[in-house]
Amino acid sequence: MVESKPVKLAPSILTADFGHLADQIAAAEAGGADLIHLDVMDGRFVPNITFGTLIVHTMRQLTRLPLDVHLMIEEPERYIAEFAEAGSDIITVHAEATPHLHRAVQQITGLGRRAGIALNPGTPNEAVREVLPFVDQVLVMTVNPGFGSQRFIETMTAKIRRMRKMMDELCPLADLQVDGGIYAGNIADVIYAGANVIVVGSAVFNKTATPTENLAQLRQAVAETL
Repeated sequence: MVESKPVKLAPSILTADFGHLADQIAAAEAGGADLIHLDVMDGRFVPNITFGTLIVHTMRQLTRLPLDVHLMIEEPERYIAEFAEAGSDIITVHAEATPHLHRAVQQITGLGRRAGIALNPGTPNEAVREVLPFVDQVLVMTVNPGFGSQRFIETMTAKIRRMRKMMDELCPLADLQVDGGIYAGNIADVIYAGANVIVVGSAVFNKTATPTENLAQLRQAVAETL
């Protein structure tokens, strides 16, 4: 790695209790969350439907933390401006969802937002090589997108390592984010592989402990890797 980056934790509200969303976000903030991750799904690109700009707008009222909006939708360029207006700070689009990835990245940065690109587990890193110099974040999915609480795909650790090497060459200042099946027991593996922004969903929002307690456990696991 060119330079060690601070590790950031990004709780995903996909598994949060939407009936008590304000309390859940406040608890995540108290636990030291660095940003809030929002998974937008359209039922076409992925086999699930979640929420749209209204929830992003609502979240903007609930927290001052950066909103990291992950668009798992077909033709994301049609909606980028709306998500930017709703309060997104980071907007990530999938390489598989648009034939004009560079244009979508330009659209995001042109609106003053940080631009991210995401790759499904089966998509090779080389698919985004030509766009890497223009992005602020790369998201390597470590599960097949669409549902929370899935098991981490073990072969993705090597993919993360290869992506970090490519990014060190082409976009060394960009963040490498990972999402899917990450908890205190395996968070060290993805950090050692080169990831520095870790999306955590059911590891934070669950019935076992409070989001504050769960984030404290994750922070301890992160501290032990540094």
